Amino acid sequence: MSGLQVVAVGAHPDDIELGCGGALLAHRRAGDQVTLLVMTDGAIGPQGTNSRREEQVEAARLLGAELVWGGFRDGAVPDGVEAVSRIQDLIDEVGADIVYTHSLHDTHQDHRATARATFAAARRVSRVLSYEAPSSVDFTPVVYLDIDGLVEAKLELVRAHLSQVLGCGLVDLDAVEAQARYRGFQARGRMAEAFEVHRFLWSPGESGGALAESSLSGTTSAIGDVSAVDGALPAAVPAPARP
Repeated sequence: MSGLQVVAVGAHPDDIELGCGGALLAHRRAGDQVTLLVMTDGAIGPQGTNSRREEQVEAARLLGAELVWGGFRDGAVPDGVEAVSRIQDLIDEVGADIVYTHSLHDTHQDHRATARATFAAARRVSRVLSYEAPSSVDFTPVVYLDIDGLVEAKLELVRAHLSQVLGCGLVDLDAVEAQARYRGFQARGRMAEAFEVHRFLWSPGESGGALAESSLSGTTSAIGDVSAVDGALPAAVPAPARP
């Protein structure tokens, strides 16, 4: 098994695909192993012909990722020891190199609880990023990941959650694409996903790892000109400097 071990944690089916589906596609393209941990089965949300569990299974299949269920009740994800242990056990089992999860800046209680539990569970992981959701508020990204060429594949992942595309006004495919374009514009690129950083260890100028060819496109950060991110993220770029 080669490449990075990537864990993405979401509260409900479709949260991960909406928030970091493009990033995970880029990780898979780079040869990284991806594991999804979905904390609930989304039983409270709109339902379709297929169960939301079946939809999540299909999305994981399309992504080529392993799928693990948290087993918690929709609408009541805890942020204490039970949830922390569930997440930490998976992180330890796969040897996670990078963890993606929700942002604390969110109006949904399950999203906030999942973020808090993940931050505690990933306290020994050196790279922890938070993705945005349709319910995010005051989301302030500082890292952007180039998903140009991957947007349609991301939309396919979201389409796997057909019950939400048809029945939930917050899951809007046009809005997902528009958001990618907006975040790409912010990053001085074309299409991107955006992330808040809980913790991110990186080594400027080094080029090891499965994602060695990931470039920062000459962007200048507060610590100077950076040319590569030691295999940490596929095509990641820091937030652009203010004009």
